[in-house]
Amino acid sequence: MTAPVFVVDRFETLGGGSFVLDGPEGRHAVSVKRLRPGEAVVLTDGAGRWAEGEVEAAEGKDRLVVRLGEVEEEPAETPTITVVQALPKGDRGELAVETMTEVGVDRIVPWTASRCITQWKGERGLKSLGKWRATAREAGKQSRRVRFPEVADAASTKQVASLLAEAGFAAVLHESGTDPLATAELPATGDIVLVVGPEGGIAPDELALFEQSGARAYRLGRSVLRTSTAGTAAAALLLGRTGRWS
Repeated sequence: MTAPVFVVDRFETLGGGSFVLDGPEGRHAVSVKRLRPGEAVVLTDGAGRWAEGEVEAAEGKDRLVVRLGEVEEEPAETPTITVVQALPKGDRGELAVETMTEVGVDRIVPWTASRCITQWKGERGLKSLGKWRATAREAGKQSRRVRFPEVADAASTKQVASLLAEAGFAAVLHESGTDPLATAELPATGDIVLVVGPEGGIAPDELALFEQSGARAYRLGRSVLRTSTAGTAAAALLLGRTGRWS
């Protein structure tokens, strides 16, 4: 079993190289994981900096004392993979974020497509965005990542088009695609951006705008995946093809 991951804001240690993990993360380590002296942990800031440690003591219900090793930094993966995820209904958005985080997606952009049943507005939108970000954080810990995916602010169709225009490879997962994503020619450098539409599909004017921005429509296979699973399947395919899963 690999060491559990806990998130910290900084890596300041006490005298002798000891680090105190407290607050919600400390409570989870002590009261939920029930870690004891001698067990291994990994601490990370979620932005690539991390350190292995060994538990020295568990104090009370929310305080873990860890002897911390050298702080290291994991470089960002290349090429980076961004998934533009149209807003699904219900809790399927969190499911999409969770599984995309687990496979290794680097950035997730919520998209307010015209045919989205769910719309993020006002306080409800901020609350939903907060849930997506919290899901990415927890899934990052669960999958033992030390560089969590960025969950960007919700983007409009025009903002997505601008993102596609700057990408090294831009793809829209759509049934109109005649070429499979599995055989698409990928660039040696540059970012990869995938667009996943809503339950109601991508509107013709949106698809046309994306194509004008340099994106092509591709298909994954014969079956049509749900919006909450298509991004994960496509990202996994590209992670293998780019060598990031080698």
